[in-house]
Amino acid sequence: MFELMLLAPQDCVDDAGDALMEDWEALSVSVEDADADSDAEQALYGEPGLPAPAPGWQRSILRVLFAQEAQAVRAATGLLAQSWAQGIRVQTIQAVPDQDWVRLTQSQFDPVAITPDFWIVPSWHEPPAQALHVIRLDPGLAFGTGTHPTTRMCLRWTAQHAPARAGGWSRVLDYGCGSGILAIGAVLHGARHVDAVDIDDAAVQSSRANATANGVQVQVGSPELARGEYPLVYANILATPLKLLAPVLCAHVQAGGDLVLAGILSRQAHELQQAYAAWLSLEVADEQEGWILMTGRRPA
Repeated sequence: MFELMLLAPQDCVDDAGDALMEDWEALSVSVEDADADSDAEQALYGEPGLPAPAPGWQRSILRVLFAQEAQAVRAATGLLAQSWAQGIRVQTIQAVPDQDWVRLTQSQFDPVAITPDFWIVPSWHEPPAQALHVIRLDPGLAFGTGTHPTTRMCLRWTAQHAPARAGGWSRVLDYGCGSGILAIGAVLHGARHVDAVDIDDAAVQSSRANATANGVQVQVGSPELARGEYPLVYANILATPLKLLAPVLCAHVQAGGDLVLAGILSRQAHELQQAYAAWLSLEVADEQEGWILMTGRRPA
């Protein structure tokens, strides 16, 4: 395998990537900030719900993989001949050592501790000896795998409150279920019936597959599946949809039941408290890496 490395200005990156994949049979194209770790480094992604600071880096490194050296040379020659590619510069063409990429990728992910006895464990790892509750979920899949602070805080809340409250979790709703990880965690901690809903068909399929892989029963479907009131309702989405969904989510929380909200930045706490004030009082229950968990109980 051979890697062609290019230096490209922002306005050439998309066209170059498309051309390399479609016209010159590149196996993959990855893009990096050419000024990373220097004074010229710039943020490309902003906070959730806000526009990106810039559409791309001023200068990018394109790492392009080819099966044969001749393909890399042909692609570099053909690309530089394009009138729109005058700002692109070839850095290197070099052989890439053969590696077991699957094993290399797996080695970067270890089991994630939620509490000392509650763990998220990739399928290629054995669970830690102290793990009493284990969710099998592989990092890198879409819709949430427990590595993000919002997911960890929701699962930690479940583990901490289950000893006192799981006896009353006759029904649980995971609204915006993604991978289904919160629904699975609720079942493992004593919930007897769990509905997991999402507007994304791919998320619904992912949740079903993950529930099956973990040997738990979860009813998964579109939001219409959520009916009536529940002693516990989760919604790990983002602040803006959470504000819009306030009447819907609160209508599903039974009197004396718990609402657990995540996907909220610390600075958005007051906005959420105002949005939900007509139904219940929200408080910050946990905080991690700038994200907060907010919870409230519907008055009995």
